This record gives sequence, C-alpha cells and structure tokens, in this order.
Amino acid sequence: MTDHSRDESSAARAYPDSPTMPLRRIPAQGPAGYDEPAGPAATAPAAHPAAAPTLPVPPAPAAASQAPQAGTAQAEAPETEEKPRGSVARNGLIMALGSLASRALGFVRSAMIVAALTTGPLGDAFNVGNSLPNIVYMMLIGGALASVFVPELVHAAQTHKDGGVAYTDRLLTLCGVVLVVLTVGAWLAAPVIVDFYSEFHGAQRDLTIAFARYCLPQIFFYGVFTLLGQVLNSRDRFGAMMWTPVLNNVVAIGVFGLYMVIGDQARTADQMTSGQAMLLGLGSTLGIVVQAVGLLPSLRGSGFRYRPRFDWKGAGLTRPLRSAGWALMLVVVTQLAFAVITKLTTAAGQAGQEAGLPMGLGNLAYSNAYQLFMVPQGIITISMVTAILPALSRNAASGEYTAIGADIAGVLRASAAMIVPATVILFALAPQICTLAYGYGHSTQADTLVIAQVLMAMVVGLPAFCAQYAVARGFYALNDARTPFWMTVITVAVNAVVSVVAYQLLEPRWIIVGMGVAQSAAALASIVTTGWALGRRLKRGPRPTPEAAAPDATLVLGTGPLKRPSSGLEGGRVTLLHVMIALACLPGALGAHWLAGRFGTDLLGSLGGLAAGSVAILVSLFVLARPLGAASAVAPLARRLRIPYPDPAAAAGRHRR
Repeated sequence: MTDHSRDESSAARAYPDSPTMPLRRIPAQGPAGYDEPAGPAATAPAAHPAAAPTLPVPPAPAAASQAPQAGTAQAEAPETEEKPRGSVARNGLIMALGSLASRALGFVRSAMIVAALTTGPLGDAFNVGNSLPNIVYMMLIGGALASVFVPELVHAAQTHKDGGVAYTDRLLTLCGVVLVVLTVGAWLAAPVIVDFYSEFHGAQRDLTIAFARYCLPQIFFYGVFTLLGQVLNSRDRFGAMMWTPVLNNVVAIGVFGLYMVIGDQARTADQMTSGQAMLLGLGSTLGIVVQAVGLLPSLRGSGFRYRPRFDWKGAGLTRPLRSAGWALMLVVVTQLAFAVITKLTTAAGQAGQEAGLPMGLGNLAYSNAYQLFMVPQGIITISMVTAILPALSRNAASGEYTAIGADIAGVLRASAAMIVPATVILFALAPQICTLAYGYGHSTQADTLVIAQVLMAMVVGLPAFCAQYAVARGFYALNDARTPFWMTVITVAVNAVVSVVAYQLLEPRWIIVGMGVAQSAAALASIVTTGWALGRRLKRGPRPTPEAAAPDATLVLGTGPLKRPSSGLEGGRVTLLHVMIALACLPGALGAHWLAGRFGTDLLGSLGGLAAGSVAILVSLFVLARPLGAASAVAPLARRLRIPYPDPAAAAGRHRR
C-alpha cells in the first residue's frame, strides 16, 4: 500500500522524501502487494507539516514495510472498485493546485522572514528555533507514523470487519499520548536541543531557546495533522491535506507583517524584546494549529467520528513497527546528518559575525538557497515520477524487471528538457532570482548575493539530485528497504564530510558556499551509487520460483549467443542526453548573464534581467538541440510553451537519443 501525500507548502522541511502519488483504496492483498509507504515530510514530504525552510540532507526515502498477515480477514475483505479516471484526475488537480498555492505562499513567507529579520543572527536564531519542532517530531515519531503506521491504518480499513474503525481510534489515542509526552519532554529540554543543533552563544543562544520554547508545542500539532490527514487519505479525501498548509502560510505572513509594523527595530539578538519573540514564536505555532484544525471539517464530512480507546494490548499496534527497522533507521540517519549541517551553518554565521562581515552567512541564508534549489524537483520530477508508479509496481509484480528500468529511463529522458534548462537558469541568473525572492525589507544586496552564490553551488548537482529520486523508486517497487538505507548513508556521509572540510579550510565568507558544493557532491555520489545498485538488481531479475523450474530448465537450445541481461536504465545514453541539452543551453547562459547585468540590481531590474535571460537560454536550447541530437527530447517542452517546433524525423540509420 502506498502513501504518497504530503504538504508541499514547505519547500523545505526536515528532509522528508518528496511526495509521489496519493494514497487510495486498493483491493485487499498480501504482503507482496505492499510497495512503498510514505517517506518522513516533504518532503517532502509523507504528510509533512509546514515549517521554516530547512537544510539539505539527501531525502530519506520511504522504505517498504512488510504488511501484516491478514489471515482469513484478507479473504473476507471486499474488493474495492477502481476509481473512475475522472475522479483520479480531479483529485490530482486539487492536490496539484494546493501544492502550487502552498509553494507560492511559502516563498512569500520566507521573503517576509528575511525582510523582517535578515539572514543575519536574528534570522538564524528564529530559523533554528522554529525548525526544531519539526526535527524532533521527525526523529522520534514522525518517521514511524509516515513509514509504518499509515500503511497499517489503510490495511486495517480494508481487512477488519468494522472497516478499521476501532484500530484507527486506538492508533490515534496511542499516538496522541505519545505526542503529548514528547512535546512536554522536548519543551523541558529546549536548551539541550538548541545546543545540540547549533553553535550559538550569549544573547543569540538565549533568543533561540526562547523561540524554541514558543515553537516546540508544534510537535503535537504536526502529529495531529499527519494522523488526521492520513485518515482522510484512506477515505479518498485528498484536498484538505494539501490546502490547509496554505492557511499556515497565511497566518505566518500575517504574523511577520504585524511584527514589521509594530516592532521592527531589533537588529541584533539582544535588541529583541520578550514580547517580540513571543509574537513571532507563538504566531508561528498558531499557524501549525490552524493547519491541523483545518482538517476537521473535511473529517466530519467524510463521516469520521473519533472515540478515544485505551485497549491497546493485543491490538497489533506494535507489529508493523518491528518490521520497519530499515525505514526508521533511515530517518535517524538523515536527521543526524541534518544536525551536522545545522551546527556547521550556525557556526559559519557566528564566524562571519565575529569577523565583522556585513551579510548573513549562516543557517537562514543556506536554508533559503536550498528552498530555491528544491523547486524544479518538486514541480517537475515528482509529478512525472508519480505517473509511472503504478507501472513500476505492476512490472515488479509480474517479474518484468527490465521494464522497470525502461520506465525510469523514460522519465529521465522526458524530464531532462525541463530539469537541465531550469538548472542553467538557476545558475546563470541566481542573483536576479534571489533578489526577487528575498530582496525586501532589511535584506541587503550583500545578503541576497550570498544566497545566490550558495544556490549556484547547489544547482550544479540538481540534475543528479532529481535523477536519484526517480531511480530510487525502482527499489521501492521491489519492496527493498535495505538498499536505499545504505545508499542514503553513503550520500549523507559525503555531504557531511565535504561540509566539514569546507568549514575547516575556507574563510567565513565562503563556508556555506563550500557547503553548497558539498550538496552537489553528495547528489552526484547518490545517483552514481543508486544507479549502479539498481542496475545490478534489475539485471539479476526476479528470483526463480520452484514451480517455474522444470527438470530440464538448465538446457539452452539454439546455437546463437546468449543475450546479456539488461537493466533497461540506459545510464550512458541518459547521461549523454543531459550533457547535450546542457551544451545547447550554454551559449544562452552566457548571453543571459550579460543581458541580466544590463538591467540593474534592483527589484525591477532583476525582474527584467530574469525574463530576458530566460528567453535567451530557451532560444539557445531550441536552436542547438537539433544539431546536438536532443531535438526529440526538447520538442515536448516547445509544444507546452506553444512554440512552433516540429517533431524531428527519425533519420535512417541514426540513433535518436
């Protein structure tokens, strides 16, 4: 059973895996039918609550948990009719619109934070304090809810005689108690948690602890949002979970707007009053409360009624937890990597402040760059991968492993014409993009330039980052939880090690830029290792069953050479296509950089420079794609943009990429 819904509003959360496809009812099935429960977030999600932008650690992919044995109840479960295509399309449209609205308002929210607090010490203190609830939630219970209990909840709804009502009530009651205990414990331990995740001291540490105490109650409401959202998903109600994060962003925007009107004088941590800290902290928590409460009308409309139940013993609530060790270990690894990145960015900000540098060089600047970095993956890759998930599952079930690789390769080829130009635009026009996104209020040109430089360092690895997300779906289709865990260990290790090297060797002005390079290095290492591992797995094919092996199965008749097994991934050809598209964009990127400089560095000039530069890159792409052999990949993009671009004819004797 697959759960792929999540809150898209948070362009950055504590590294959840990004969403894939919405949870829906399926006919009852055995353990083999369970492929990929939701990742921890966006990304992720996982039903991931909206919070402040967070730092990049390779996403914690959802691991396939083993479904419990249904016994006779499985045979008794009624077959669920397949939803009409129009209904599926309508749900997808509702979710997509909610996701886009959340993302748009998320950027407005981030711009308001930078405008009010800058990317200096105040911004870093708030960003760390407001991120801690999400971190603690994901580390201690969020990953379990998303990766373990959610698939079990849906399974119970289809196999229990009462439709899973009693199981759902028990689950909500148990998780509610756990959430209360965790929230109280985290609130009491706020100073310890702040010290673990940051290198602040003095007034900045005290302010961060104050923000954390006001924000840590969000842990409970994050959990409520996740649980209630998955109850809605199991009842085919998808819209509310995608749209209520919009309410959270609206509240946050209003809170920071109010702060800028009535208390915008603070420039350093010791200048912010307790009342101002309370306004920002409790206002942010109010947004999460509204987000969770916003699900209640839809829950009532679905016919759901909750009754607390404490008869947990023998109810099977711990059974799936025991079978999801890899998923939970993966959450822990990614959150520990997050701790390393957070400590380094906060230390870099402190070093820049002590060196007297007049710009933000710490946690918030790095987080904002990562928020922009994630946009192409969230909009392009995830939507395209979602479309092939059913096919991947069908091919895995039927043993057609080469078809799994071919489907993934097809997505990589189709997305290349959008991901690569987006990468080039983000790299060549980063100063203009960051000025438009964050150049407001007290934010200075120096602040936005730092964000732009970090973004440029990150986007070098963007195509690899997006490709890894698609390739990893192959493991989930095969119910393999162990391999993604070890791939993630390698990736976060590369990120952490290169980030530590950057911190040790570079001047304070360039530390977080060097950590952006570490993110690109980690993405490249991730696609290489993940692609290699999946290729080997697909070439081996399905394990033979005793029934399939006849006594003479070892005989190979015929005189021709045996055909080598193929993974279907076509890694070399897909990589070459990405390179050719990048080369087609290169002249346009040079022209875009020159054009953008002619428009000036203010907001209006940045908008003009971005528009002119983007046109230059696209013109270069469409003109040069044909001679470079990438026209067949570029043609669909031209059609989407309503640009006359005839489909290239297949040249006889020539291979089309």
